[in-house]
Amino acid sequence: MGAGGLIGWNAVVRAMPDGYTLLTTEMSFTIAPGLLPELPFDGYKDFAHIITVAAAPNVLVVTPHLPVKTVQEFIALAKAKPGAMYYGSGGNGTNTHLGAELFNSAAGIELVHVPYKGAGQVLTDLMAGQVQALVTSLSTVLPHIRSGKLRALVVASESRSPLLPDVPSAKDANLPGFHMNFWVGFAAPAGTPQSVVKTLNQTIAAAVNTPNGRHRFAELGLTPVTDTPEQATEKVESEIKRWSHVVKSAGVKPD
Repeated sequence: MGAGGLIGWNAVVRAMPDGYTLLTTEMSFTIAPGLLPELPFDGYKDFAHIITVAAAPNVLVVTPHLPVKTVQEFIALAKAKPGAMYYGSGGNGTNTHLGAELFNSAAGIELVHVPYKGAGQVLTDLMAGQVQALVTSLSTVLPHIRSGKLRALVVASESRSPLLPDVPSAKDANLPGFHMNFWVGFAAPAGTPQSVVKTLNQTIAAAVNTPNGRHRFAELGLTPVTDTPEQATEKVESEIKRWSHVVKSAGVKPD
């Protein structure tokens, strides 16, 4: 969990609740409470969650050096070579770490974790075959999938992604529990007047849903998904509970 995120979260918690200081939230915001119980704030109670603006499913990608074309073949290979298949992550407790642990659990395998100090080197080593797999947001790896440098095996969602219509969903692949969306939202300090939160929600939603806004998100591999402040708040609360359970079950410790 990067120090930069913690600094930003603390700054917004302490800011005046007047609608002029906002926080960009994403998946790591809901992972942090389970990973770092000593956080000096409550991710649910200490923020006024305004809106979710975009989402993208995570995807399992593998090096094209592997002799597998489907997720079933990959799982069979991992079971045939226990302890010899590796997945990379951006570090302990990161989205990429927890995503791969979700896949391990759903598939009934034990890919070995190789934590890196950032996502860039993971991709380089994955393309070269130094590690075999990575679970990350589709927006991060879509260009590499399209170029053939990485092979997508399964999308971590109930349905297929329109950006990868030929890649099965977790439901298609019979991988219950392998559901993981990368998302982006906005929050303000707790105590921000509801009238201000509502106005911000409507203003941001209008910008996201313009043709240019939708086009820009599509270029990034993200799908615009605007919701209400109530829905955004419920999502954050649910995600915090879910990831706290995953962190505890997998015995994940931060770096």
